[in-house]
Amino acid sequence: MSSPKWLFIAFSFCLLCALTGQPASAVVAKPPVDNDFVQQQFGATCSLVGLYPLIADFDGDGVEDIVIPAKCTNPMMNQAENNFVVQDPYNGFFGYGNPKITTQFSTEDPARRGYSLLVIHGAGPDAWRSPTPKAKYMIVNVPFKDVLLKKMALSKKKTVMAIFTEETGGDQMTSIVYWDGRRYKYQPMGSSLE
Repeated sequence: MSSPKWLFIAFSFCLLCALTGQPASAVVAKPPVDNDFVQQQFGATCSLVGLYPLIADFDGDGVEDIVIPAKCTNPMMNQAENNFVVQDPYNGFFGYGNPKITTQFSTEDPARRGYSLLVIHGAGPDAWRSPTPKAKYMIVNVPFKDVLLKKMALSKKKTVMAIFTEETGGDQMTSIVYWDGRRYKYQPMGSSLE
């Protein structure tokens, strides 16, 4: 790299830092989503499962929310202490969604028992990182092996950000979980994401 180009790049960088009012070494640190964060928000029985957390606005208030795929061995135990709501839209779709009972059901794959989607609805400028988020939900019994985010049309005029899941099992089913304004709903889609 020639000397005039190097000087131009350095000058541009300094000018940019001066215009933004931040020193060149300023780094905006965001709290990471790790097992400590998950256990602080949802209790010691929860841990990450290796899928990336996804950030979007699920409840339509314009503030970032997050969904974290996790494994929680006893979903009901820390509900009151950590101030979250346990919901079972999967079994609710098929007729009975009381999580006090449905969390005790056996699963098709015993290794995936307790897999949950942890959702934090953000509040204020810190969004989902806020010490007091707007709401927290643990969505249980959705048999997912992969999670994506996509917009879904509920009607001609209303779209929502939905959690698309590729389900476990031999039929390669996909489904969506979305916020309807009061709670999370489950809807099977029928085909694979592949």
